[in-house]
Order: sequence, then structure tokens, then C-alpha cells
Amino acid sequence: MRNEKLELLDGLVGSWKLTLSDAWFLEPEGAEGYGSAEIEWLGDAFVVMKCDLDGDLTVVFGRSDANDAYTALYQDDRGVCRVFAMTFEDSRWTLVREDPDFHQRWIAEVGPDLIRGRWEASDDQGETWRKDFDLTYERVES
Repeated sequence: MRNEKLELLDGLVGSWKLTLSDAWFLEPEGAEGYGSAEIEWLGDAFVVMKCDLDGDLTVVFGRSDANDAYTALYQDDRGVCRVFAMTFEDSRWTLVREDPDFHQRWIAEVGPDLIRGRWEASDDQGETWRKDFDLTYERVES
């Protein structure tokens, strides 16, 4: 039986086209990057997102009932592993990490077939934030 709060993530399940834009690290200015994401259930307890976007990455979404909180575990082909606190309410999806190397956050608006979000980073423990890039998910199929 699926957890009621995890069931809220079911709208993410499917195939998505990704567009990375407005990134400080892409040249020339205005350049875009493209990729794909597959999001699926892993049993009844987790949702797994596998992305190909200038490299492969995997995110596993789960939940702690005792803490009434979502958690996301991130890993990419560079060997980077991160843990994010997550919220998912109404049409708003956030991921936040506050690690010693830097802070990072994802802020997105979620629709049935379109997710528009941005990644931001802070090098001063969240005092100031800079946008890394915008990321748009367009549903290919459910």
C-alpha cells in the first residue's frame, strides 16, 4: 500500500523532455541544453527519477512519516552524492540542501504536463543566492 503523502508524487511519473536555460555556465549566452527524464515508482515506497542531461543522474524520493518530511537522495555520474529536504504541496516543489560546501535549492511550479523551475546556489550559507539555471520539464508521456 502506498503512503498517502508519497501518492502525491504520482503526477511526476512518466517520460519528460528537459530544457536547461539561462545558465551562467553555458556559452554563448542564451544557449540551451536538452535532455530527458524517466520517473517511475520503485515498489510502493519510493519514486525514482533518472535523467540524462549532459551526464546521467538519479534521484530517489522518499518520505519519513515520523518527521512528516520528504527526502531526496541525489547521485550523478561524477560521483557526487547529495541529500535534499523536499516539499511538494499543491503546485509547488522544492528541494533544499544546506551542506558545508555550499547551499543549493530547487524551486518549481508543477502542472500536469509542465514543470518550470530554477536551481539556485549560495556560497555564504544562504545569506545570498545566485541562479544557476532554469530547468523545464515537458511531459512526453504518462
